[in-house]
Amino acid sequence: MNKLPLQTRVQILSMLCEGSSMRSISRVTGVSINTVSKLLIDAGLACAAYHDMMVRNVPAKAVQCDEIWSFSYAKQKNVKFAKAAPAAAGDVWTWTAIDADSKLIVSWHVGDRSAATGTSFMYDLKARLANKVQLTTDGHKAYLKAVAEVDLDADYAMLNKIFATDYAGPGRYSPPKCIGAIKNPIMGNPDPALINTSFAERQNLTMRMSMRRFTRLTNAFSKKFEDHCHALALYFVFYNFCRVHKTLGVTPAMAAGLIETPVKMTGIIAMIDEASPAKPRGPYKKRGPEISN
Repeated sequence: MNKLPLQTRVQILSMLCEGSSMRSISRVTGVSINTVSKLLIDAGLACAAYHDMMVRNVPAKAVQCDEIWSFSYAKQKNVKFAKAAPAAAGDVWTWTAIDADSKLIVSWHVGDRSAATGTSFMYDLKARLANKVQLTTDGHKAYLKAVAEVDLDADYAMLNKIFATDYAGPGRYSPPKCIGAIKNPIMGNPDPALINTSFAERQNLTMRMSMRRFTRLTNAFSKKFEDHCHALALYFVFYNFCRVHKTLGVTPAMAAGLIETPVKMTGIIAMIDEASPAKPRGPYKKRGPEISN
């Protein structure tokens, strides 16, 4: 049967989770980029199923939500100029919900930035929580409709940041300067001390450093929306279950009480093999004798 050695597969998945591009992984490991892509797809499918099964009944106290921008195939403004652009081309937003104490990514959802996507995200978050939580989001208005529509059991507040309009940073891509923030209680009785989105925003930076396709101002963007989702599924399992958080000393899933020991990368390989076992190759067909004129 055709199967890469275990050590090579572990190396490929580890590099995918540590910020390497698919072509650099292909060069370093000496395997075809198509092989790297196929392993990413298999890992993404297995990890998405594992996260869906394991991240349930999370005993969180404070949850922070945010969205991070990326794009597939082309930026939204350039899709109309792109040749043979697929239907899913354009801006892609990844919605995340992080437990402020365990740093566990409780829920994640990929789509646009609309209220409909926000509602789907909140339904998934609600299904994974074990108790009432304090929820904090940024000032994106889609959250207002989403939280109300799913009837989330939470004390909910928005953190609206104020940015300077006349700030000229040191470079063209400098972000606007934050000059203040307003804490707006929306629902229930949120504790002002817990109205915060810092952990969610820090997680956005971790995502950009850990997945090459999230790096800005490069050609390492996702070419296919499906592969973008597979990379996210692999990353979130790696972050939640495999990677030891330096501040906590354990993985986020261990801190949340979901597992007792870290999941090794060989464990993800085992998930892949269990989900799609390799099939033995059939006998080769012999070619007939060559006939020359």
